[in-house]
Amino acid sequence: MNRTLADIIAAIQPADSGAMRRALSRQRNLTKPPGSLGRLEDVSVQLAGIFGDERPAIRGKAVIVAAADHGVVAQGVTGYPQEVTVQMVLNFLSGGAAVSVMSRRLGVRQIIVDAGVAADLPEHPELHSVRIGKGTADISKGAAMSRGEAEQCLLAGIEIAVETAQSGADLIAAGEMGIGNTTASSAITAAFTGASPQETTGAGTGRNAEELARKATIVQRALEVNSPDPSDGLDVLSKLGGFEIGVLAGVALGAASMRRALIVDGFISGAAMLIAHALCPTVRDYLIASHRSAEKGHGIVLSHLNLLPLLELDMRLGEGSGAVLAMPVVEAAASCLSEMATFGEAGVSDRDDNEVEATIGG
Repeated sequence: MNRTLADIIAAIQPADSGAMRRALSRQRNLTKPPGSLGRLEDVSVQLAGIFGDERPAIRGKAVIVAAADHGVVAQGVTGYPQEVTVQMVLNFLSGGAAVSVMSRRLGVRQIIVDAGVAADLPEHPELHSVRIGKGTADISKGAAMSRGEAEQCLLAGIEIAVETAQSGADLIAAGEMGIGNTTASSAITAAFTGASPQETTGAGTGRNAEELARKATIVQRALEVNSPDPSDGLDVLSKLGGFEIGVLAGVALGAASMRRALIVDGFISGAAMLIAHALCPTVRDYLIASHRSAEKGHGIVLSHLNLLPLLELDMRLGEGSGAVLAMPVVEAAASCLSEMATFGEAGVSDRDDNEVEATIGG
């Protein structure tokens, strides 16, 4: 990729307001009472703005699952050993993970990315390796990565998203895998939102009360040691992030640059969106929140980004599973706007607003 990060960010345009107005007008004339499809109507109008077409159509779907390891696991923040990251990547590639099963069932292309797994991975035709490093440094002792590595993550993610869009994907989901990444995400969320580590830190892979308190203390230490600047997304990523989180932030920027919808998964995916949003607030126009994770800090992320999730299923798996699960809902929203008949087309009588108003008034 020859373009710089600054060039790519500068080229991201807001959603097409004209297409959204036309979509809203069409939505109001479809053969149904106004507002009767609820949130589907809002999503369909957003898609019109993203694609620049008042009758949006979804051609293809893909989930990008980025994996990397985290040095902070040395502090005992998770109950799982670091080897699980590489083992799960192999599980993705063999089709045995939850997101793999959902993707097969729902016709979603799965793209697995080695952003910085600590162990070596065997070559595989479906594995996209960008390997920034063999895991980040321990954020409780210093920066996770250099500023240059942070930019490398973003550029790698942008390139993957652009290639995915060019291959025909209109909906792109952001998923991840990385033992220890809820700790990094808790720190990132606290840095951007001002919430305390106690508010942003959840159980992750499963922590009891004592272990959870220690995890929040580690997050607090990471913030104190690194003093991240919330006005500088690259600074927060380099000091607190993971390689996979940086790649997913790049995926969001790349999707926006290609005018594609980015379906946000749970807490870690949300933390990546906080970084992308800090770098380019316009990226918010292209984000659709799939679900509200049961992970404690996710609600804080959604509130900060002003995103309303489509599903609430108490999921907290990650991998992009919630985002993939929401894709048919997003497709249905687009199809209803594009394919439903208007009252005029169907020869169906619309309501008489004057008569309704007269009835209400008298």
